[in-house]
Amino acid sequence: MSRHANYVPKGVIPAVLLPFENDLSIDEASFRKHLRDVAAVDGLSAVTINAHSTEVASCSFDEQRRVLDIAQDEIGVRLPLVNGIWADGSLEAARLARMAAQGDASALLVFPPAPFTLGQSPAMALAHFKRIADATDLPLIVFQYPLATGQGYPKETLLKLCEEVPTIRAIKDWIGNVPHHEWHIQTLQNLARPVNVLTTHSSWLFSSLVLGCNGLLSGSGSVIADLQAQLFRAVQKNDMAEATRLNERIQPTARVFYADPFVDMHNRMKEALVLLGKLPRAVVRPPLVKLERAEIAAIRQALVEAGLLDKNAGIQAA
Repeated sequence: MSRHANYVPKGVIPAVLLPFENDLSIDEASFRKHLRDVAAVDGLSAVTINAHSTEVASCSFDEQRRVLDIAQDEIGVRLPLVNGIWADGSLEAARLARMAAQGDASALLVFPPAPFTLGQSPAMALAHFKRIADATDLPLIVFQYPLATGQGYPKETLLKLCEEVPTIRAIKDWIGNVPHHEWHIQTLQNLARPVNVLTTHSSWLFSSLVLGCNGLLSGSGSVIADLQAQLFRAVQKNDMAEATRLNERIQPTARVFYADPFVDMHNRMKEALVLLGKLPRAVVRPPLVKLERAEIAAIRQALVEAGLLDKNAGIQAA
């Protein structure tokens, strides 16, 4: 049983980054420091690992297990850990789920299988989640992609999943459509067995939270977890003046982190942490590549505008 037994995913859940050495191996020392930095923020409910933000697609099974072990060692006593399940096949997803349960994770973030880009049926989605649920009784978070990707679950499929897989306790909502997002909030959070909506619409986080999400799960929390936690509290208290002020600070970072190409979002967050003196280098694994100097300069300016970096601070070598 997890040390954080009966954990229900809600509240503010940053997804941390995974630093690499120049030879592309995991920089364990920097990862440990990054975990401590993020976990020190007041108001977090959990931390996510082995997800988009940790470049999980480039990590082996053993590396993912090592990431979980390090996170448990550094912050597991303090905070529940949400472990991502990234696999194209259901058998491998179940294997990862068992590994995460054995590693004392508190919940699983289930990514949609890549083959769904070619088409999916409710039966396929249900088979995938049931295979994972049969492997562990940990709470599951459904990662809801935009429907246009083919990996998002239509409303009827999502309701069927929530009905037939009782360990589904939340969705990470990236639907990218405001009315559909609001439907998730109004419908799922009011089921007989409620399913929390954790927004990951980080480029319009304020608007999303005002609609009534019970939490947020975001890679940008690797950089601005404190601002996200403060914004969530302000919205929960209906203090719109404070929420507006915080949103104005968040917006410059959202603008640069979520620019095109979208796939570079966590690459940019690593560069931000280097600029803030919190990481020694911003190495990413291929096919991602190092950002150009002009884009790093734009990230620096956004950090200044957000009040996170002094305008006279020198640019550190990444």
